[in-house]
Amino acid sequence: MEKIARILIESSMTRITGAGLALLIGLGAPAGVLADEAYAKSLLKNMSDYMSAQKSISFNYDTILEVVTKDQQRLSLAGSGTVVINRPDKLRSTRSSGFTDIEMLFDGKTLTLLGKGKNIYSQVEVPGTLDHLLDVLRDKYNRPLPGADLFMSNPEEQLMAGVNNIKDLGSGVIGGVECDHLAFRKKEVDWQIWIAQGDRPYPCRYSITSKQIAGGPQYSIQLSDWKSGDTVAADDFAFKNPTDAKKIELKDLPNAEDLPSNFVRGKTK
Repeated sequence: MEKIARILIESSMTRITGAGLALLIGLGAPAGVLADEAYAKSLLKNMSDYMSAQKSISFNYDTILEVVTKDQQRLSLAGSGTVVINRPDKLRSTRSSGFTDIEMLFDGKTLTLLGKGKNIYSQVEVPGTLDHLLDVLRDKYNRPLPGADLFMSNPEEQLMAGVNNIKDLGSGVIGGVECDHLAFRKKEVDWQIWIAQGDRPYPCRYSITSKQIAGGPQYSIQLSDWKSGDTVAADDFAFKNPTDAKKIELKDLPNAEDLPSNFVRGKTK
């Protein structure tokens, strides 16, 4: 999670303002509103167990990447995409924004990245499970799948590592779905998650706020059209190259980020 936060641009902004006003909220623990820490942990574990049990998953997503410029202007860069997962080792995803249009396919052995705008593609051998692929994408190729922590075989383990503070903020509604809203703190990031209530406790929204970067920019992903099990349409995870795309080296394929190429990253604190 901290590695995801590091892609955000450094800024000199020191507070968030709304309509020209700075708002500071103190969170107490009124009875009937905030559940205890153990209950919040149980909600997250319930989501993790549900996600781990799903052999097939598909959804649409929207992302917002916040950056803060050196002159303290806060910008929000939007992207969208789709994901289809077939455990233990199949993945198809798309990602589009104003700066990228990428499709990714993994058939359990070969990872294919297709740059649709330039009709180019690259392939590398990454035999193994989906967990292994997600680690390689993040750590080796710096091309993380949006919200990757949520789709590992044990999301709870990924999410809870290093957590030192937990809050249950009650209910919230995301895309018309009533959710349990939880907030967590780590040394380098704060993160929040909205989990659908009921017998399908999937993550509806997940946000990460950097504490390493001045101004605390945020990355968020919101899921919609969630399907699992037999409701997931059959998919083909092999690359067919119907557009006669040109094969290139992975290092020459434009990165699948929501940042325009003329943005320059600053340093963390």
